[in-house]
Amino acid sequence: MLDRITSMQVFVRVVAQGSFAGAARTLSLSQTMVTKHVAALEARLGVPLLHRSTRRLSLTDAGRLFLDGCQRLLSELEEMEHGVAAERHEPRGRLRLNAPVSFAIRHVAPLLPEFSRRYPLVSVELGLNDRTVDLIEEGWDLTLRIRKMTPSSLRIRRLAPIRFVVCAAPSYLARHGTPRTIAELEHHACLGYTLSETVGATRWSFGTKGDRTIPIRGPLSANNGDVLREAAVAGQGIIYQPTFIVADELRSGKLLALSLDAPMMEGPELHAVYAPAATVPLKVRAMIDHLVECYGPIPPWDRIP
Repeated sequence: MLDRITSMQVFVRVVAQGSFAGAARTLSLSQTMVTKHVAALEARLGVPLLHRSTRRLSLTDAGRLFLDGCQRLLSELEEMEHGVAAERHEPRGRLRLNAPVSFAIRHVAPLLPEFSRRYPLVSVELGLNDRTVDLIEEGWDLTLRIRKMTPSSLRIRRLAPIRFVVCAAPSYLARHGTPRTIAELEHHACLGYTLSETVGATRWSFGTKGDRTIPIRGPLSANNGDVLREAAVAGQGIIYQPTFIVADELRSGKLLALSLDAPMMEGPELHAVYAPAATVPLKVRAMIDHLVECYGPIPPWDRIP
């Protein structure tokens, strides 16, 4: 069975040259093969495309219509191939990037203007989602995940550590006192993150392995760390959150880190996750390298005096 695209290319060349022999010469094919390609198209379409005579060839009405379609399709195909080939040399195209809501707002979105300046041929679609997205099924090029990664067919690159801190507003501590031990937290208003088992609405875990757990209670729990941060700044209670959520407030003094008798648990790390492929698209590699450069050995959210 003859390749349909090749047959279209042969047909366009036959029309341009005005003969099967001329098309054969320019395509380095035999005249018999050129004839077979055109005949295959006519058989597939069920109509003649050319009027043949001993002196010249001319298009039928169907042939004119088909020629227009072939020229348009082949032009688009060539443009697409050039675009794909160009991507081997310079990042380009749309990059679909997904990241957790709070982290993306504070530590991804501010980095995108510089990325766009460096790579003007890449457009970024940023999706914010706290659930684990299906990279392949949902069509994302790259996702950022804050979790302990398990073996997977996906490709993973570590970007930065994530640390936790227990903190509260000066106004809250002035009214209720400053806890010195994790046991004292049971008698304080603690604001829990409902999507977590370790810093949730009813219990918090301490120790580097999270092996010391205490019950907590408070007037508010939420499935978003930004909400809990704002409540803590307003003096509503104590929070146990990643430093990337509270770094600015710790620097400004709106929140104060508490020194307790047990270390914070080790947080999951920030990873870039992308599809396995023999060759990673340049746009994906460029974004990962950009994030690695911006976060550095000590990420910005941990550069707290």
